[in-house]
Amino acid sequence: MSRSDSPVLQPFTLGDLTLKNRVVMAPLTRSRSSVAGVPPDFAADYYGQRANAGLIISEATNISPQAVGYAYTPGIWSDAQVEAWRRIVATVHANDGRIFLQLWHTGRISHPDLQPDGGLPVSASAIKPKGTAFTEDGMKAHVTPRALETDEIPGIVGDYRRAAENAKRAGFDGVEIHSANNYLLEQFVRDSTNTRTDQYGGSIENRLRFPLAVVKAVTEVWGGGNRVGIRLSPATTEPGKTPLDSDPHATFGAYVNALSDFGLLYIHTIEGVTQQTRDVPDGVDFLDLRKRFSGAYVGNNQYTLDLAEKELAEGHADLFSFGRPYIANPDLVARLASGAPLAEAPKPYWYGGGANGYSDWPGMDGPVQIER
Repeated sequence: MSRSDSPVLQPFTLGDLTLKNRVVMAPLTRSRSSVAGVPPDFAADYYGQRANAGLIISEATNISPQAVGYAYTPGIWSDAQVEAWRRIVATVHANDGRIFLQLWHTGRISHPDLQPDGGLPVSASAIKPKGTAFTEDGMKAHVTPRALETDEIPGIVGDYRRAAENAKRAGFDGVEIHSANNYLLEQFVRDSTNTRTDQYGGSIENRLRFPLAVVKAVTEVWGGGNRVGIRLSPATTEPGKTPLDSDPHATFGAYVNALSDFGLLYIHTIEGVTQQTRDVPDGVDFLDLRKRFSGAYVGNNQYTLDLAEKELAEGHADLFSFGRPYIANPDLVARLASGAPLAEAPKPYWYGGGANGYSDWPGMDGPVQIER
């Protein structure tokens, strides 16, 4: 049954961008980059094939060598990385797509094998996450991170600023600040991972100081918040089996209020636990966050077209990001419009490898043709 008249699949104006639809391709870590963090040439095909989304959010991209927490993930600190991304962005644009770069620092969700000179990962506080890190030598147990010194934090803000400048050089339409999934920025936001006693710890105001300094730096680079989004996840415990904040409603409510003051384009919220459930714990109110925020709201986590239509009709979200469905369905929007079944990618194809299981998935009618 055709669903081409679905309101989710109609054009949408996001700030000064006209999007083809309300479908967002969520950031998907695929671990296809070189050890130097340079995306491969075939990544241009991968992203170009998926330019049917109203907006693509790139895979999470490390802002510095210290930011790396997973092997074979891309960066945005070197000229070689910028040039590789420039080719990718040009291909997306040639196919009438729009793409933002997601800026990433993993903090404690890393391992010395992934860090410069084998150093300890850094975090707000020296609290060890549970689980394992994906290194070039396989999975290794997480370690206890090193708490950042107070005078180191402005330098990391500078890394975000430089990454935002490099994203602009590469031609991206905007950037998304990754302040979710218990990576570095959220490690400062949550009191479960931030036990600092300096100006970056304790009160909600103090815990938000570093993330908001990052937002300030990035929006300055981009001439305001109109091409800057941010990702949040007040309800997820992954990775690291990370406890929630003791008062997520107060903490994230204050965060969203402050983000509104910066005039950010959107908040992109993981509704529930990443890859697991849409169940919402006590103390988390996504609708309240949506109402507090002055820009657009992007909903994420296990969306279907039916669920997206329901959430749109009820005023709960403006756009809807799809992650795993985009792995094996480069023509996802066409499949949603036609009511065709979706292909599923076996998990061995998700992380690592080459073009196979990455940029070679066919569409409903064979290979997806792209302009170059």
